[in-house]
Amino acid sequence: MLDDFMLRATLAAIGTAISAGALGCFVVWRRMAYFGDATAHAAILGVALALLFGTSIFLGVGFIAFLMSVLIFALSGKGQSVDTILGVLSHGALALGLVAVTMIPNQRINLDAYLFGDVLTVTRGDLGIIWIGAVVVALVLWRHWTALLTSTLSPDLAYAAGMNPRREQLVLTLLLAAVVAVAIKVVGALLITAMLIIPAAAARNFAKTPEHMAFMASGIAALAAFGGVRLSVLLDTPVGPTIICVATAFFALGAVSSLVRRAA
Repeated sequence: MLDDFMLRATLAAIGTAISAGALGCFVVWRRMAYFGDATAHAAILGVALALLFGTSIFLGVGFIAFLMSVLIFALSGKGQSVDTILGVLSHGALALGLVAVTMIPNQRINLDAYLFGDVLTVTRGDLGIIWIGAVVVALVLWRHWTALLTSTLSPDLAYAAGMNPRREQLVLTLLLAAVVAVAIKVVGALLITAMLIIPAAAARNFAKTPEHMAFMASGIAALAAFGGVRLSVLLDTPVGPTIICVATAFFALGAVSSLVRRAA
């Protein structure tokens, strides 16, 4: 069954979308969009390292995303503003990755596949990695849900309850690194942050509780992934950007619906 490349592409997109949708709620609540950009842009450097050493793209991207997450976490609150740190690391890593990719000998590299995704080339091995990553992200979110949510709403309340908001922030950064690693083939480095933010923002127009928003965000992201893959085949458009366009349509629908309810 998994020999059908369209089926593999659809399952890979849905697996990535489910984990990105739920995690994206925390990105929206904590206003971590720029952090997501910094981690995602560094993915190109991970691609370069993976090609240079002949290892898995997921491993290279995951390693660099992990290092970027820990570096940002360590530098936060050390004198420079967070925006400045993120700006330097984000664009510096992206530029270094683009230069490094062009300098790899005996390699013909399609940068568009890594910048915007190429889910139609996903193999059965890639599919397994993507779904393992999605399950790990879901399990960690479930295990840390109360602590993550309390730390997001009120760090002081979290401290009073015996929780460590700083530790929960590190958990989030590492989960982001995991999502970046598994999403690189689906939507590409430039659109990973959109996959995190847009479904969560769309879900916020309908949800009444944080848990409801997380489930809705995952559902919207999965629908956008399924619809985007199918629509890209019909329209002969790039899969990654098409998925984001469908997710944006869900957001627009939710925004209009919210305005209508307020007007009524």
